[in-house]
Amino acid sequence: MSDVQHLVVMGVAGSGKTTVAQILADRLDRPYAEADEFHPQANIDKMSAGTPLTDDDRWPWLQAIRDWLTEQTRAGRSAIVTCSALKTAYRDVLREAEGRVTFVHLDGTIDQIGERMSGRSGHFMPPSLLPSQFETLQRLGDDEDGVVVQVGASPQSVVDNALSELGLEVAR
Repeated sequence: MSDVQHLVVMGVAGSGKTTVAQILADRLDRPYAEADEFHPQANIDKMSAGTPLTDDDRWPWLQAIRDWLTEQTRAGRSAIVTCSALKTAYRDVLREAEGRVTFVHLDGTIDQIGERMSGRSGHFMPPSLLPSQFETLQRLGDDEDGVVVQVGASPQSVVDNALSELGLEVAR
Protein backbone atom coordinates (compact mmCIF):
# COMPACT_ATOMS: atom_id res chain seq x y z
CA MET A 1 0.00 0.00 0.00
CA SER A 2 2.94 2.34 0.46
CA ASP A 3 3.24 2.78 -3.32
CA VAL A 4 -0.35 4.03 -3.61
CA GLN A 5 -0.39 7.74 -4.45
CA HIS A 6 -3.67 9.58 -4.80
CA LEU A 7 -3.86 12.87 -6.66
CA VAL A 8 -6.36 15.47 -5.45
CA VAL A 9 -6.88 18.03 -8.20
CA MET A 10 -7.77 21.17 -6.26
CA GLY A 11 -8.60 24.80 -6.82
CA VAL A 12 -11.44 27.27 -6.91
CA ALA A 13 -14.59 26.59 -8.93
CA GLY A 14 -13.98 26.99 -12.64
CA SER A 15 -10.22 26.32 -12.47
CA GLY A 16 -10.54 23.20 -14.64
CA LYS A 17 -10.42 20.49 -11.98
CA THR A 18 -12.76 18.09 -13.78
CA THR A 19 -11.12 18.42 -17.18
CA VAL A 20 -7.58 18.10 -15.81
CA ALA A 21 -8.48 15.19 -13.52
CA GLN A 22 -10.13 13.27 -16.37
CA ILE A 23 -7.05 13.71 -18.57
CA LEU A 24 -4.76 12.68 -15.68
CA ALA A 25 -6.92 9.60 -14.98
CA ASP A 26 -6.73 8.62 -18.64
CA ARG A 27 -2.99 9.18 -18.96
CA LEU A 28 -2.16 7.47 -15.66
CA ASP A 29 -4.85 4.76 -16.02
CA ARG A 30 -6.30 5.43 -12.58
CA PRO A 31 -9.83 5.43 -11.20
CA TYR A 32 -11.35 8.90 -11.02
CA ALA A 33 -14.07 10.50 -8.93
CA GLU A 34 -15.66 13.93 -9.09
CA ALA A 35 -15.98 15.61 -5.67
CA ASP A 36 -19.38 17.03 -6.59
CA GLU A 37 -20.73 13.46 -6.57
CA PHE A 38 -19.99 13.26 -2.83
CA HIS A 39 -22.07 16.34 -1.90
CA PRO A 40 -25.34 15.68 -0.12
CA GLN A 41 -28.37 17.20 -1.88
CA ALA A 42 -28.64 19.90 0.82
CA ASN A 43 -25.21 21.24 -0.19
CA ILE A 44 -26.13 21.25 -3.88
CA ASP A 45 -29.37 23.08 -3.08
CA LYS A 46 -27.47 25.73 -1.09
CA MET A 47 -24.90 26.34 -3.81
CA SER A 48 -27.57 26.38 -6.53
CA ALA A 49 -29.30 29.14 -4.57
CA GLY A 50 -26.04 31.12 -4.51
CA THR A 51 -25.36 30.45 -0.82
CA PRO A 52 -21.75 29.57 0.06
CA LEU A 53 -21.26 26.40 2.08
CA THR A 54 -20.16 26.57 5.70
CA ASP A 55 -17.46 24.39 7.21
CA ASP A 56 -20.21 22.37 8.91
CA ASP A 57 -21.64 21.67 5.44
CA ARG A 58 -18.24 20.58 4.15
CA TRP A 59 -16.99 18.14 6.82
CA PRO A 60 -19.22 15.17 5.85
CA TRP A 61 -18.46 15.81 2.17
CA LEU A 62 -14.68 15.84 2.79
CA GLN A 63 -14.93 12.71 4.96
CA ALA A 64 -16.78 10.90 2.16
CA ILE A 65 -14.01 11.78 -0.30
CA ARG A 66 -11.36 10.67 2.23
CA ASP A 67 -13.20 7.36 2.69
CA TRP A 68 -13.38 6.79 -1.07
CA LEU A 69 -9.60 7.33 -1.31
CA THR A 70 -9.07 4.84 1.52
CA GLU A 71 -11.24 2.28 -0.32
CA GLN A 72 -9.04 2.73 -3.38
CA THR A 73 -5.90 2.23 -1.28
CA ARG A 74 -7.29 -0.95 0.27
CA ALA A 75 -7.96 -2.23 -3.25
CA GLY A 76 -4.32 -1.46 -4.13
CA ARG A 77 -5.19 1.36 -6.51
CA SER A 78 -3.84 4.88 -6.82
CA ALA A 79 -6.73 7.20 -7.68
CA ILE A 80 -7.56 10.73 -8.77
CA VAL A 81 -10.28 12.91 -7.29
CA THR A 82 -11.30 16.50 -7.75
CA CYS A 83 -11.93 18.62 -4.67
CA SER A 84 -11.74 22.36 -4.18
CA ALA A 85 -9.78 21.70 -0.93
CA LEU A 86 -9.57 25.45 -0.40
CA LYS A 87 -8.46 25.41 3.25
CA THR A 88 -5.56 23.62 4.87
CA ALA A 89 -8.02 22.09 7.35
CA TYR A 90 -9.97 20.58 4.44
CA ARG A 91 -6.78 19.12 3.00
CA ASP A 92 -5.94 17.76 6.44
CA VAL A 93 -9.14 15.68 6.32
CA LEU A 94 -8.23 14.34 2.88
CA ARG A 95 -4.69 13.52 4.06
CA GLU A 96 -6.25 11.19 6.64
CA ALA A 97 -6.93 8.75 3.78
CA GLU A 98 -4.77 5.67 3.63
CA GLY A 99 -2.04 5.94 1.00
CA ARG A 100 -0.10 9.02 -0.04
CA VAL A 101 -2.29 12.03 -0.85
CA THR A 102 -0.70 14.57 -3.19
CA PHE A 103 -2.39 17.81 -4.24
CA VAL A 104 -2.36 19.34 -7.72
CA HIS A 105 -3.41 22.96 -7.20
CA LEU A 106 -4.79 24.53 -10.37
CA ASP A 107 -4.07 28.21 -9.97
CA GLY A 108 -5.15 31.25 -11.93
CA THR A 109 -6.44 34.78 -11.55
CA ILE A 110 -10.01 35.62 -10.63
CA ASP A 111 -10.43 37.19 -14.09
CA GLN A 112 -9.15 34.08 -15.92
CA ILE A 113 -11.33 31.73 -13.94
CA GLY A 114 -14.38 34.01 -13.96
CA GLU A 115 -14.22 34.06 -17.75
CA ARG A 116 -14.12 30.25 -17.82
CA MET A 117 -17.08 30.00 -15.45
CA SER A 118 -19.20 32.38 -17.50
CA GLY A 119 -18.75 30.08 -20.50
CA ARG A 120 -19.95 26.87 -18.88
CA SER A 121 -23.51 25.69 -18.49
CA GLY A 122 -25.33 23.11 -16.43
CA HIS A 123 -23.22 23.48 -13.29
CA PHE A 124 -24.78 24.26 -9.92
CA MET A 125 -21.97 26.61 -8.84
CA PRO A 126 -22.79 30.14 -10.02
CA PRO A 127 -20.01 32.60 -10.97
CA SER A 128 -21.30 34.90 -8.20
CA LEU A 129 -19.68 32.59 -5.63
CA LEU A 130 -16.19 32.84 -7.20
CA PRO A 131 -15.06 35.81 -5.04
CA SER A 132 -15.96 33.87 -1.88
CA GLN A 133 -13.87 30.95 -3.17
CA PHE A 134 -10.81 33.19 -3.61
CA GLU A 135 -11.38 34.71 -0.14
CA THR A 136 -11.48 31.21 1.38
CA LEU A 137 -8.48 29.84 -0.55
CA GLN A 138 -5.42 29.03 1.54
CA ARG A 139 -2.67 28.22 -0.92
CA LEU A 140 -0.64 25.03 -0.61
CA GLY A 141 1.99 25.40 2.08
CA ASP A 142 5.63 24.49 1.51
CA ASP A 143 5.13 21.63 3.97
CA GLU A 144 2.23 20.16 1.97
CA ASP A 145 2.71 17.33 -0.54
CA GLY A 146 1.73 18.85 -3.84
CA VAL A 147 2.41 21.10 -6.80
CA VAL A 148 0.92 24.35 -8.10
CA VAL A 149 0.16 24.48 -11.82
CA GLN A 150 -0.98 27.60 -13.68
CA VAL A 151 -4.19 27.20 -15.70
CA GLY A 152 -3.55 29.76 -18.44
CA ALA A 153 -2.56 27.07 -20.98
CA SER A 154 -4.60 24.34 -22.68
CA PRO A 155 -5.81 21.48 -20.45
CA GLN A 156 -3.32 19.13 -22.16
CA SER A 157 -0.46 21.51 -21.35
CA VAL A 158 -1.67 21.91 -17.77
CA VAL A 159 -1.59 18.12 -17.41
CA ASP A 160 1.86 17.92 -19.03
CA ASN A 161 3.12 20.51 -16.52
CA ALA A 162 1.51 18.69 -13.58
CA LEU A 163 3.00 15.33 -14.58
CA SER A 164 6.42 16.93 -15.01
CA GLU A 165 6.22 18.68 -11.62
CA LEU A 166 5.08 15.44 -9.97
CA GLY A 167 7.73 13.32 -11.71
CA LEU A 168 5.07 10.88 -12.94
CA GLU A 169 5.24 8.82 -16.10
CA VAL A 170 2.13 8.16 -18.18
CA ALA A 171 0.81 4.62 -17.95
CA ARG A 172 -0.01 4.35 -21.63
